Amino acid sequence: MKTTQLLIATSALAMSAGAASAVDLTFVSWGGAYQESQLKAYAEPYMAAHPDVNIIWDESSGEAVAKLRAMNEAGNLTWDLVDVTIADAMRLCDEGLAMEIDFDNMLAPAPDGTSASEDFGDLLLSDCFIPQIVYSITFGYRNDVAAWNGATPTTVCDVFDTTKFPGKRSLYKGPLYNMEWALLCDGVPKEEIYNVLGTDDGVSRAFAKLDTIKDQVVWWSAGAETPQLLADGEVVIGSTYNGRLFSVIAEQNQPVSMLWDAQIYDLDGWIVPTGLSEEKMAVVKDFLYFATDTQRLADQAKYISYGPARASSAPLVGKHETLGIDMAPHMPTDPANATNVVMMDFPWWADHRDDLDAKFQAWLAQ
Repeated sequence: MKTTQLLIATSALAMSAGAASAVDLTFVSWGGAYQESQLKAYAEPYMAAHPDVNIIWDESSGEAVAKLRAMNEAGNLTWDLVDVTIADAMRLCDEGLAMEIDFDNMLAPAPDGTSASEDFGDLLLSDCFIPQIVYSITFGYRNDVAAWNGATPTTVCDVFDTTKFPGKRSLYKGPLYNMEWALLCDGVPKEEIYNVLGTDDGVSRAFAKLDTIKDQVVWWSAGAETPQLLADGEVVIGSTYNGRLFSVIAEQNQPVSMLWDAQIYDLDGWIVPTGLSEEKMAVVKDFLYFATDTQRLADQAKYISYGPARASSAPLVGKHETLGIDMAPHMPTDPANATNVVMMDFPWWADHRDDLDAKFQAWLAQ
């Protein structure tokens, strides 16, 4: 994955404070519309209130586990706060590469005094993970494909039908999501997916289903890739995070539509890498207290269609900051969008990800 770094400059006040007093922090995220929502909702407001802090963004979250392992081995930590999926957070926590969080002391209570741990509730699935958003992986498709003769995909299994829906697809370059959809479309009931995938025959079965479209797939690593591929017409249907599809549909007004069927729910949030200096740890903790409070998580939903992880934030979700449209119907958790949801088994993936990553890369190379 191409990695870029965006230096977010602070105000003129920061410049006058002098380099000696500045604290440079490197935050790691996913780029694109999601990272922009983080920037607008809490990074820029935080820097406005703390002109001595510079935040440098690195878009390497998709490689966070491998890179933090390498930094730990080299004894050279260069990241200060990392946005990851819950499955990756579990792996990093198990390996001692992410710090355990004292939720009620490190994070703000809800406005009514409800403790942070109660406000986040069942989404606190790891001792090292601070949830930010509930999102889904789902499909977008071009709604102007002449070769489809007016038909449009209605189920996730239409992704595997290259006769009725010819054209290139884009899929995540890894086993996540793809293995679930492959087994589902090979006849495995939703509630049996992970039992089947836990066997060698189940893995082979998933790869055999993916083989049926492999020569039509463009593989993506960064969430921003599928929206661009769809906008450019290089693929006709592709998976990515629902907020990225919202951006290309509602903000860019591209001829793209959502396919919510069999969307896979996931969680994204912060981990604090172990080994931060005392100075940086103090600033990171201060930022986290601010950036994960009720209002800030609700504010993020002004910019992207991801559900805030705090219960107290949900009633505060309103309209899009620039479009003025109601954001609630665009959330993956909206009842109209959630008629057929696949629930990701996060602990299962934490236990099996490394093995399936290796098998997936070997399959890709065939």
